[in-house]
Amino acid sequence: MRHRWEITDGDLEAAQGLTQALGIHPLLSRCLINRGITEPREANVVLNPKLSQLDAPEFIPGMARAVERLFHARVNREQIVVFGDYDVDGITSTTLLLDSMSELGWRIEGYLPDRVDEGYGLTSDGVANCLDRHAPTLMLAVDCGTNSNEVITSLKEQGIDVIVLDHHQAYDPRPPAVALVNPWLSADGMYRELCTVGLAFKLLHALVKQGRLNGLAGFDVYDIRQQLDLVGLGTIADLVPLIGENRVLAVKGLQQISRTHRPGLKALLEVAGITGPVGSYEAGFQLAPRLNAAGRLQSAMRGLELLRSNDAVHAAELAGKLDRNNRDRQRVEKEITQHVLDSLRYSFNPDQHHAIVMGDPGWNIGVVGIVASRVQKEFYRPTFILGGSPDGLRGSGRSIKGFDLAAALRECDDLLDRYGGHAMAAGVSMQPDHLDAFRARLNGIAGNALAKDTLQPTLCLDGEVELHDLTMESIQALDALQPTGMGFPAVQWAIPNLELNAPVRWMGAEKQHAKLSVTNGHVGGEVVCWNAASETLPDGRFDLAAQSSINVWRGRRTLQLKLLDWRPAS
Repeated sequence: MRHRWEITDGDLEAAQGLTQALGIHPLLSRCLINRGITEPREANVVLNPKLSQLDAPEFIPGMARAVERLFHARVNREQIVVFGDYDVDGITSTTLLLDSMSELGWRIEGYLPDRVDEGYGLTSDGVANCLDRHAPTLMLAVDCGTNSNEVITSLKEQGIDVIVLDHHQAYDPRPPAVALVNPWLSADGMYRELCTVGLAFKLLHALVKQGRLNGLAGFDVYDIRQQLDLVGLGTIADLVPLIGENRVLAVKGLQQISRTHRPGLKALLEVAGITGPVGSYEAGFQLAPRLNAAGRLQSAMRGLELLRSNDAVHAAELAGKLDRNNRDRQRVEKEITQHVLDSLRYSFNPDQHHAIVMGDPGWNIGVVGIVASRVQKEFYRPTFILGGSPDGLRGSGRSIKGFDLAAALRECDDLLDRYGGHAMAAGVSMQPDHLDAFRARLNGIAGNALAKDTLQPTLCLDGEVELHDLTMESIQALDALQPTGMGFPAVQWAIPNLELNAPVRWMGAEKQHAKLSVTNGHVGGEVVCWNAASETLPDGRFDLAAQSSINVWRGRRTLQLKLLDWRPAS
């Protein structure tokens, strides 16, 4: 789909000020200004993040009460269970709490629900199975529980306290948890960028601080930094904004992954073929999908077991199984995606269809979120894809800029059995006979909320540069902006007035990727277009929208542009 180009002019005077104050490359200064970073001190924090920049953990709502209840449990040797989630954020959060708290003297076990049989969050079935297995007096609900009113009320009646550690939006009425640790309860909106593994790290920090104040043995020498590898992986995988405290946690976490002591993470790096430094791409597109694969097709407990393993041989076996699970997941996902896209290409009407809802009881619910992401990207509409579950249909939604999925679902409450999530991603459960009504309702809500010109994706570009401005030196300077992702986008340029100076070369096992040789008449460059088999490639004189990078192949470093879009030269 073609994009609307928004080329940022930027404040060149402010950019020049950053260049002079910090001694950095002018293109780097321009990109910082485009991301709202205008002051030298602020820019220095972004370019040189430090753990000392993190705020005290007790500023997060509910944190002090959670720490108090957890130390009470430690003194009384209560059995605690961490009830997590089956995605990477949930698995890393659960691992972090189990590893650290058990070492620091708590009696603690972990439980991850089955995606198909029990579903997301504190479901009645999941909680009942957890209680049967672990018989806790205190449950720590991780990456879930904020809106689980009925289940937490039932647990309270059974004499089981619940601490909720979660980053999902909170609705009234609040559950009767002994502590609800959730940044969304903060009146000033602070810390809402954190995902649950970030909150788990903050909770650990608070526990260690309190243990040191209490003079407890072991707390004075415990180094919370050893848990940052989990924090970095979960933060990147959960697609939270890489700003504020998340930026510090992501940078320090990725560095820790590269020197991790965990046999499980080392084995995962090996099966993924990662031998160099770990960046956001390696964490988000190579490690996370393999760890996620367990919970998508089988049990997420295998991922938890891998991260907690202390045996290198056993870890290698588990990592190999997850790698095979991931290949199976890719096959299933490809089949469903192709079915959905083929159907939509025949039936989609851009003037009438403001949202997309498709479901089939035969589709595996472990991959519907990925399928929804691919469909949303192709058609640029709020999208829900649902598959079959024991209790009906269950699925995931992905949104577009300007449409709040969580708010829209509240207007569909009477059609849904369960729902929850964020503005940009959400989950739903419903009965099959409500699918058509849900599609019509959501389409109407989206039609009222989205103007026609918002239904074409926008490509935000950092400015217009000439091809000769993109040198090895300038692109290496832009590496200081890593990691990029949600809230802190990758650098993207408009490069004017190019043409091809050689035939297109096709790459890949299925010749699905294209490599273009381009020139502006003075200098040349290399452009790659991934999955280009069905795309219209540039022709004649054209302007290019692209990301710039340094490609390393067999030890040779070359400049490379990744094609995002193109248009006839203006």
